[in-house]
Amino acid sequence: MTTTTAVLELLAPAKNAEIGIEAIKHGADAVYIGGPAFGARYGAGNSAADIERLAAFAHRFHAKVFVTLNTILRDDEIEAARRLAWQMYEAGADALIVQDMGLLETNLPPLQLHASTQTDIRTPEKARFLADVGFSQMVLARELSLPEIRAIHSRVGVGDAANPAPILEFFIHGALCVAFSGQCYISHAHTGRSANRGECSQACRLPYNLEDKQGRLVAFDKHLLSMKDNDQSANLRALADAGIRSFKIEGRLKDAAYVKNATAHYRQLLDRIIEDAPQQYAHASSGHCTFTFTPHPEKTFNRGATDYFVNGRQPDIGAFDTPSFAGDVSGIVSRIGPDWFEVDSDEHFANGDGISYMSRGRKLAGLRINVAKSVAGRTRLFPNAMPEDPEGFKVGTEIHRNRDQAFERLLEKESAERRIGVAIELGETADGFALSLRDEDGIEARAEVGQAREAAKNPQRALVSLGENLGKLGATNFKAGEVKVVFSDAWFLPASTLNALRREATEKLVASREAARPHLPRAVPVEPPAIYPERELSYLANVLNGVARTFYIRHGVKLVADAYEADTTPGEVSLMITRHCLRYSHSLCPKEAKGWVTGVNAEPMTLVNGKERLTLRFDCKKCEMHVVGKMKKGRTISILPVAH
Repeated sequence: MTTTTAVLELLAPAKNAEIGIEAIKHGADAVYIGGPAFGARYGAGNSAADIERLAAFAHRFHAKVFVTLNTILRDDEIEAARRLAWQMYEAGADALIVQDMGLLETNLPPLQLHASTQTDIRTPEKARFLADVGFSQMVLARELSLPEIRAIHSRVGVGDAANPAPILEFFIHGALCVAFSGQCYISHAHTGRSANRGECSQACRLPYNLEDKQGRLVAFDKHLLSMKDNDQSANLRALADAGIRSFKIEGRLKDAAYVKNATAHYRQLLDRIIEDAPQQYAHASSGHCTFTFTPHPEKTFNRGATDYFVNGRQPDIGAFDTPSFAGDVSGIVSRIGPDWFEVDSDEHFANGDGISYMSRGRKLAGLRINVAKSVAGRTRLFPNAMPEDPEGFKVGTEIHRNRDQAFERLLEKESAERRIGVAIELGETADGFALSLRDEDGIEARAEVGQAREAAKNPQRALVSLGENLGKLGATNFKAGEVKVVFSDAWFLPASTLNALRREATEKLVASREAARPHLPRAVPVEPPAIYPERELSYLANVLNGVARTFYIRHGVKLVADAYEADTTPGEVSLMITRHCLRYSHSLCPKEAKGWVTGVNAEPMTLVNGKERLTLRFDCKKCEMHVVGKMKKGRTISILPVAH
C-alpha cells in the first residue's frame, strides 16, 4: 500500500504588492490579493503591474499568487470582469478566486479557479458540485467542525495524477464574519452597501441590546454579533488529517506587521508538522525562512482568540465587550500619581507602548505611554494624558498592552530572509572548469569556463579559499548547502573567474527554476453537466446577473430568484444566517435545558441598536440563528466603479 504525500499550503493575505512580497519572505506558499476591481474588499485593489511584480517575486520560490475576483456581478459588469481575468493571467497570476457562477459561462483564461468563501461551502454535496463544474480549490465555511470537514473531504475524493481532487482551504487565523459567508445582507438592507460586492458596513461590530419575547432586557449595550478572532494554532495537525491542504490567514486589509507576524507564526507551526511526518506531508513551495523576531500573533491586532466550531460549539466565542484590540493582560495598577501610575507587572514596558483598560460600563479606553522607567524597583508609566475618570481607572485596575513598541520596531525593519538551499560542486573540464548547482527541488544548472590550469602555490589555503568563495551567494535567493571542490590537483583559480562562473551558474539556475515551475492546471468540468443539489434557489444563492442564472439552469435548477442586491426581495427576510447563537451564549438554549423536547424551537428575541430593531429567530434543528429584517427606507445604493 502506497501513501501519497499531501502538500500543505500556507496562504497569506496581501493588501498590496509590498505586503505580498513580505508574506512570501516570511514563509507564505501563496498569497491572495485583489486586482483592479471586483474583489470583495473595497479599497484593496491593485493594478496589473502590481500583480506582475508580486508574481515575479513569488515565482522565484515556486510560490503562487491568487487574485480575488469574488464579488457578485451585475449584467453590465460581466464583460469587464472577463477582461480583467485575462489581464490577471497576462500579469502572471496563478488562480482566480471566484464567487459569481456567471463567470464560468464566459471565455476565461486558462487560470485555475478557486471557489471563494462567499460561495458558502458547508455540505459535501455543494463541495462535490463545485468540483464537478471546474473548481480546483475551495474555501470551506469557517463554521465547520472537524467531522464536517472530514465528510467533505471524503465526498470530493483524493483524486490521482490525471484527475486531482480539489484542494480544501480553511481559514486558520484572523477576523471572523459572524454570518455564513455570502449569507449576510444587513449592510445592503441598511446602507445600500453590499457585503457580496465588497462594501460591508460591519453592522456585526455595533453595540446592541438584547430583549426576550416579553421585552425584558437580557443584555445591555454589548457587541453581541462581534466574534473573537480565529486562531487554529492548536488544530493545524487535526485539520490536515481531516483533509485541509491550504491554511488561510485572513486579513486583506491588514498592515505589513500583522501579515509578517501571523505568516511567520504559522510557517513555523506547519514546518514542524511536515518535519514530524515527512512521509505524509510536504512543503508547497521552495526555500527556508529565518526571522529576526519571535512571532507573537497576540501582539498584533486581534479581538481575543477562539477556534470557533472546529472542536464543536464553544461557550466563549464572542468579543461582546469591544470589537477593538484590547491586548494581553500586562499588569495591575498599584499606585497613581499626578501624571504617572505604577503597575505590578512582569512585563518590560517601553516609551511608545499602548495601554488599554476597561473603564466604567465595560468600555475600552486607552493610553499612550510617553515615558516608561523604573523607580525604586517599580515600573512607573507616564502617559500622554492621565485618565479623567477616577472610578474607571484606579488602584487595582487591570491593564492590557495593545501596542508593544519594541516588537513593532522589529517588524518595521527587514524581519525575514528566505533562501533556497543549493548544493555546489566545482570540477574540471577538458579545457578548464565547471561549476554545477543543484537546488533543494533537484533543479540543476551548470556553467563552464575555458581556463589553463595552474597549480596553487599554497594548495591547502587555495582549496579552503575556493570553498569559502563558492558559498558566497550574496543577494541571490540561494543559500549554499554542501560545497564540493573535485579537482585532480590543487589548482589556482582567479577570484574574477570564480565570480563569473558563480554568477553565470546562478542566473542559469534561476532560468531553470522558471522553466521547471509547476503551473496550476485548470480543472475540466464533468460532462454531462453536474446537477446542482437544489432545484429551487432563493435570494440566498446571490444570482445578480442573467449569465449566472443561465449557469444554474444548465445545471438542473428550475427556479432561480434574484439576489437580495437586486432589490426585488420584499418584506422581512433573513438578513444574516449564523451558527452563533445568542440564546446559547446567554445560557438560554432549550437544547441545554432540562426536559427539552425534540423539535421545539426557541422563542424569538430582538436586537436593538438605537431605532433599529432586528428579530432573532432560532432554527434549533440546524443550530442556526437568523437575524430578520427588511430594507431600510432612504438608503443610498452604492455603484462600484467598473474596470475598463
